[in-house]
Parts: sequence; structure tokens; C-alpha cells
Amino acid sequence: MSMRKIVECRDVCKTYLQGKIEIPALKNVNFTVCEGDYTAIIGPSGSGKSTLMNLIGCLDTPTSGSLRIDGREIETLSANELADLRLEKIGFVFQNFQLLGGQTALENVELPLTYANIPRKQRRERAEEALTRVGLHDRMDFLPNQLSGGQKQRVAIARALVNHPSIVLADEPTGALDSKSGAQVMDLFEELNREGVTVLIITHDNGIASRARNKVEIRDGELGHLEENGK
Repeated sequence: MSMRKIVECRDVCKTYLQGKIEIPALKNVNFTVCEGDYTAIIGPSGSGKSTLMNLIGCLDTPTSGSLRIDGREIETLSANELADLRLEKIGFVFQNFQLLGGQTALENVELPLTYANIPRKQRRERAEEALTRVGLHDRMDFLPNQLSGGQKQRVAIARALVNHPSIVLADEPTGALDSKSGAQVMDLFEELNREGVTVLIITHDNGIASRARNKVEIRDGELGHLEENGK
């Protein structure tokens, strides 16, 4: 049985203009993520990995080539349709958490549901369920400044999961954490993936990339071959 394709990049190129000079950031990228995959894209600073993440996250569109997210060709979508696709299909986890400091863990996790116009009672229930899933059932009423770095990232992961997205997209998710907290966050990604969550991690750290089941390297805007990490 073939797995549903969540991300399909076909000959994707992205070029930026600096003055009149074209700077190629991505060159003919071919890449697929299927439902249930756990993949890391690894590359140094300036390799094009952030550009690729922005495309997959529907924050930008390719200069040429085809990019489909959960079956939808993003080139054909309006700005509002792209925003809806991000909200419904993609859960983001960022290096610096991006939590609202004046809101509790529970309120931060509820936020995507608010944008999705989910009724208040249902929002609360789903946010509580997501925080319990990441082991923070006893920290729901804490503000971000009352939480450790690892706990903040768990809140961010709960927020990414609360809309039941097709894929969780994590950008350097352990970059702001000490090694112990980072390892715990990676353990959580593995656990979520075993439960069926599709995970794509962008990183420069080979130790982080080796925790994923699949790994692909990007250099100078070009993607290498997908490797299995033997998990």
C-alpha cells in the first residue's frame, strides 16, 4: 500500500534578486515526505535549508518547479489559501519557541485553534490534551518565563500538534537548549513519530539528524540522496 505523500518537490528552484544579480538558493530540488516519515534535512549555514523550509512551510513559493503540500500545488494558491494551508496542515516548531510571554502554556497552545475559529470549550480540551501528550499536564497555567527551555519547546510542540497537522516542521528545535533538554525533545519527536506523526527536522547538527529515521544533506542549494539511519 502506497503511503500518502505530504510533501512533493519536483525540480524546485528558488532564486533571489540582489540588485540585478540572480542568486540561486535552491537548484532543482527533488524531495518527497510521506505520511509517517521522520526525516532530517541537514546542511551548514547558507546551504539553502532555511529557504527549503520556508517553501515547505508555505511561507514562500518556488521560482520554478512543482511543490505540492498534502496534494495541493502551492503555486496555484492565493495568500489566504496559503495561510489556511499552513494553519490546517503544518505544525511549526522553531528554535526560539516563539511563545507569547503574557499568555499561559495553555493559552499559547490554544492560539492556532483560535485562528481556526474552534469553539472555546473545544479549544480548551484539545490544548489540554496536547500539553498532556508532551508531558506538561502540570504546567498548563505557567507563563513562559516560569518554564525551562525544554519545557518551552514542549509547549511549542504541543502548539504544533493541536490542529492535528499533516506534518510537523521543526527548524533547529534543540538550538536554544542544553544537551540534556535537547535529547529529551528529540526523544519526544521519536515518540510522536511512533504514534504516527510525520516529522521533518531542519538542522545543521549531525547528532540531531542521526536521530531521525531518514537523513538528506543539502549543500549549495542542492539536495543529496536520502539515507536511512537504520532505525
